[in-house]
Amino acid sequence: MFRFIKGKGRYLGSQFSKNDTAAKTPQGFSRQLLENTVSIRERFSNSSDLIIKPVTVSGFSVALVMCEGMVGLQTLSEMLLEPIQQLELPQGSTPEDLLHWVRYDSALAADQQEISTYDELFQFIMSGFVVVLIDGIDKATALGLQGFNFRGISEPSAEQNIRGSREGFVEPIRINLTMVRRRIKSPKLKFELMNIGAQTKTDVCMVYMTDTVSPKILERVRSRLKKINLKYVLESGYLEPFLDDHPLSVFSGIGNTERPDTLCAKILEGRIGILVDGTPFALIVPYLFAENFQSVDDYSHRPYYSTFIRILKYISFAVSILLPGLYVGIATFHPELFPEALLFNIATAQESTPFPLMAEAIIIHLIYEAMREAGLRLPRGIGHAVSIVGALVIGDAAVTAGLIGSPMVMVVALTAVSSFVVPSLYEPVTVLRFLYIIVGGISGLYGISLLTAILCINLCSLHPMDIPYTSPITPFGRSALRDVFVRAGWKTLSRHSVKVQNMPGSEMKGESGK
Repeated sequence: MFRFIKGKGRYLGSQFSKNDTAAKTPQGFSRQLLENTVSIRERFSNSSDLIIKPVTVSGFSVALVMCEGMVGLQTLSEMLLEPIQQLELPQGSTPEDLLHWVRYDSALAADQQEISTYDELFQFIMSGFVVVLIDGIDKATALGLQGFNFRGISEPSAEQNIRGSREGFVEPIRINLTMVRRRIKSPKLKFELMNIGAQTKTDVCMVYMTDTVSPKILERVRSRLKKINLKYVLESGYLEPFLDDHPLSVFSGIGNTERPDTLCAKILEGRIGILVDGTPFALIVPYLFAENFQSVDDYSHRPYYSTFIRILKYISFAVSILLPGLYVGIATFHPELFPEALLFNIATAQESTPFPLMAEAIIIHLIYEAMREAGLRLPRGIGHAVSIVGALVIGDAAVTAGLIGSPMVMVVALTAVSSFVVPSLYEPVTVLRFLYIIVGGISGLYGISLLTAILCINLCSLHPMDIPYTSPITPFGRSALRDVFVRAGWKTLSRHSVKVQNMPGSEMKGESGK
């Protein structure tokens, strides 16, 4: 059994690739401009969005290469076309003099990059750059003139808050980097860009503080990202399995957020943020169990109210997992635990239903999950109507027809509400809820107790980046516990702040950058 699981775990590892020594050497430019433009069109498959604009500057032939829709036309005209067409070089100038003007004397000299191969050219023009090719020179210059349209900065839909910032990440990675830099005005904040995806060449950026991050964790994350061998990366979720030390566990050691302020707070605690171009969701490495119960509002409210909300979240988490299984297990095997009046009502409801209690619970939960999925995938207005009307109509009709008992409807409703209190744990909660229903229906409280013990052992065995997933609950850490079940005041938190690598039980204890 363990060999089978271990073999399965190697699947993700097989996606890592070593350096391909047999890869072809990238082809460089020719000194003939016409030959270069013909090669570009052939390599770009004569795509309709490829633009090659010929320009004559002081008698020299120049070609501007770009992708339609990726460049700001007004900026292109004001910053490049008008100045370059009005340029008059001294008599006897060479193509190298024109290249020198583009790189060092033009208004775009600050945002430019020298390139020498077709692969580099395609990567730059598909990122919104304009590449300048000059006849007689076998190198080109990429100028930053990005101007593509994108969704404006808005409030994150998945992480609502009462107080604090209303900004959420957007799809372009450069805008997201700006939002992080605007919040952390420190020279210790570092952005480390790389490209992942053989075909998409997706920009991926590691964000961290050099004075708080653990060098070992940083090197491990960097190494894993560089070894990823995927054809395409379209969302940050593509990277999660390669960074997670326990990809087969229902609980993930990798967090995600849409909020720049949340990411900045995690970075300042020694974690690493990973931003991916094309998605507003940033990854947080590593991510511990207790962080699922924390929110931005906890640090805006007074400590006593934040503590109350924290405790409520832990109770809701337990209810969302255990309640259906406990109800099925007790009603089936231990009915004497119910009060007499409640037992009588449950027995009366069960007499009119054709299904066993376990089957009834599974069916109604499957219907609920189907309605929830429909509400998520349909357009927002229709989705809300389907969720509300579907729940009311189906629930009332099922009880009236005698297919399910009214106590089960109440159990499902309470479970559903509780599961929304901790949205980041919805996936493991859903899986575990069905497991508890099945175990409770087969072996009652004994099976539920055994499954709970297995779950606790699994939680304690997880060590994302060699840091205990359940720290500081177990191993116990008094200082770090001030921000777990309770939320201490800011004076206490500022005096006893704990970096993630210094959590109790961490093998990275004492590690920090400079």
